[in-house]
Amino acid sequence: MLDRLTIKLIKAPLDNAAIALNARGVTANKTTLFGFAIGCLALPALACQQYGLALVFILINRICDGLDGALARIQGISDSGGFLDISLDFLFYSLIPFGFVIADPQSNAIAGSLLIFSFVGTGTSFLAFAVMAGKQGIENPVYKHKSLYYMSGLTEGTETILCFVALCLLPQHFAIIATLFATACWFTTATRIYSGFHTLRDNEH
Repeated sequence: MLDRLTIKLIKAPLDNAAIALNARGVTANKTTLFGFAIGCLALPALACQQYGLALVFILINRICDGLDGALARIQGISDSGGFLDISLDFLFYSLIPFGFVIADPQSNAIAGSLLIFSFVGTGTSFLAFAVMAGKQGIENPVYKHKSLYYMSGLTEGTETILCFVALCLLPQHFAIIATLFATACWFTTATRIYSGFHTLRDNEH
């Protein structure tokens, strides 16, 4: 929901950083892999209840996620790069609630499992529609520089980052925050399935 706004706000600084990185031979795929590796460090940090450190790793991961796209627009958007980016993104998203479950399984297991379950819904509805839209040649009218059809919803990348920030700043309220965000994710999934089905069916006709 907020991605359209945040993309406009961060585009210029990301593009400037990407120009500098490109001049130094940094590729989009290397940035994706580096960001994922840094993001994975959030898991042991969360498990050890080092929430501030985990937040640093999360934010670096998300910055790299923006930089790899900016680099790809300079170096050329590729299907392989888009596949790598989206695959590692969804793995990273699930890694964060799992880290909170490890940190306090007694208090966080149910809410953490619910949040991961909701990510399965948002992820599969997002990717399944992207595959079918690509097969039918449906172009994205809003996000024209994405390697996949970017299907919007109530919970997108920006909302997920804000959720992770809130969880790290207020870990004692993990169950409440995770449950609320999972509920919003299921609303996103439901609307994506509904609108995606009708969009594909109308295009078939």
